[in-house]
Amino acid sequence: MEDKNKQVQNENEEIVVDKGTFKWSDLWKFEDYWAIWLGVALMVIGLLIFMPNAPKDMDEKIAKANVVLQAEADRAPFKTVEWYQASSDKDKLKAKDEPLAKKITGYLARPGSWTDKPITSFIQTEEQAKAKSEKAKPKYEEAQEKTALALEDAKEAQAAAEAAGFKDDALNDKAHEAIVKWRVAADAESKAKSSASAKPFNLFGGLVVLCIAFGLFFSIGIKFMGHSVRKFLIGFIPVFILAVLSYFLAAQAQIKAAGIEYVAWALILGLLISNTVGTPKWIMPAVQTEYYIKTGLVLLGASILIGKILLIGIPGVFVTWVVTPIVLVCTYLFGQKILKIDSKSLNMTVSADMSVCGVSAAIATAAACRAKKEELTLAVGMSIIFTAIMMIVLPMFIKFLGMHEVLGGAWIGGTIDATGAVVAAGAFLGDTAMYVAATIKMIQNVMIGAIAFGVAWYWVSQVDRSAGTKVGLAEVWYRFPKFVLGFLCASIIFSLFYQVLGTDVGKVMIDEGIVGAWTTALQGWFFALAFVSIGLATNFRELAKYLKGGKPVILYICGQSFNLILTLTMAYIMFFKVFPGITEKLMGQ
Repeated sequence: MEDKNKQVQNENEEIVVDKGTFKWSDLWKFEDYWAIWLGVALMVIGLLIFMPNAPKDMDEKIAKANVVLQAEADRAPFKTVEWYQASSDKDKLKAKDEPLAKKITGYLARPGSWTDKPITSFIQTEEQAKAKSEKAKPKYEEAQEKTALALEDAKEAQAAAEAAGFKDDALNDKAHEAIVKWRVAADAESKAKSSASAKPFNLFGGLVVLCIAFGLFFSIGIKFMGHSVRKFLIGFIPVFILAVLSYFLAAQAQIKAAGIEYVAWALILGLLISNTVGTPKWIMPAVQTEYYIKTGLVLLGASILIGKILLIGIPGVFVTWVVTPIVLVCTYLFGQKILKIDSKSLNMTVSADMSVCGVSAAIATAAACRAKKEELTLAVGMSIIFTAIMMIVLPMFIKFLGMHEVLGGAWIGGTIDATGAVVAAGAFLGDTAMYVAATIKMIQNVMIGAIAFGVAWYWVSQVDRSAGTKVGLAEVWYRFPKFVLGFLCASIIFSLFYQVLGTDVGKVMIDEGIVGAWTTALQGWFFALAFVSIGLATNFRELAKYLKGGKPVILYICGQSFNLILTLTMAYIMFFKVFPGITEKLMGQ
């Protein structure tokens, strides 16, 4: 990352920091600031698309559903059929389903799921859609019948419990079980309906538009940063195509089931090119790893909502904000004192990647400690591999032990790196585990800013400090990755929006609108571009020296093992010993 705080290496490989002075022109000359400006611009565009286009009669429908929900909550000691029906009515309200939003966000569509016919990932004709619907229709009709029967059983069991004044525990349990079976059947029906409602699509035109739009969008910053826009746009086309291919490969049914995500394929594709035929020089102007990913990380801040974090309470804070710094510091010291890893920046980047939240933390930390691109690539690569393994193994292990959903969800959220992998692993255990895991990970993501500042301060005051020099805030500021400020501001602003709108409207307009369909989709594309760029700019020969003796791998494994033990211990103490009431509330939601 270029900054006003430029670095050069002397003959002895020592880093010398040229502090310089801040100039207003820095705001449009460096990529950290452009990541902020572009991220803000996209969030403003999202607000203009979604906020004026709320679902019809949204307030009235929410109010009506809430009356039923409150009445049913007071009526029975369990969630009734009517409660779930009212809740479902609210869930159907989604800003992303409105015509304008649907049309615009349609251009952000990724290649769809496919099994043995690759072309079906990009295009489905009217005839193919009709054939697919007809094939799925019998299964959908069967699912409808099962749901209707399950609903009838649920209503009968609930009526029996109500006739006893909801005072017979056996009848209450029977009603609850019948309602759960109905909900499972209803979910299966919903999935079957999706297959039976196949529609024709053609992504090729939209992908061409998206490529042009992204290229022109990022070229704004390229121009102001003093690079050639023409060369960037020419090189951007193959980078974008590789990003599309990464989504395409990740969408293959067997690959998707194995948990190999698009970021892994983006990295693999880039590495294959750079380490075989070599990355053509004309593509390199568009290999802008940090420019893409920092813009994506600014957008990530919009999904970190403070109000949601507070819902899970103090236990979640302890599981993340206490455990994470301890694991980070201990892993770093282990690498320095026991493994004696030569590169402190590699040690710190791997430690942050493993302990905080994977790729996002690695990028911020690498910027703060000025890690080499090869060190960042190595840390990210290990993170992707271990995340794929843990996403499958950890929930299976939790299931085998018969662990409580809340404890299992907290364990997953605090230890698996990627947010998407956390949600998938939590869903394997159940809805409650998925909610807890995702919220824990969200709380952990907040630490990106604090960790980046802490690392910047430590590097300036200890690692790069010259003998006899004083350390001031100016030095820390020059080292601090500025894009993190955009991430934090996005989190605060969208949290305030959510608070003003209220939980119900916030869910419709933000969760199922601006964030769910806009910023998250854009963030995914930018991450794909970034990982393709990492691969294209990396040579295995350059990585070999960092893997000497297998020390980085040992560091990751030992650090993650410590993380697993400490996170599980803290989660058990907080959720079951200190705050058992919160656990009961989570299970009853």
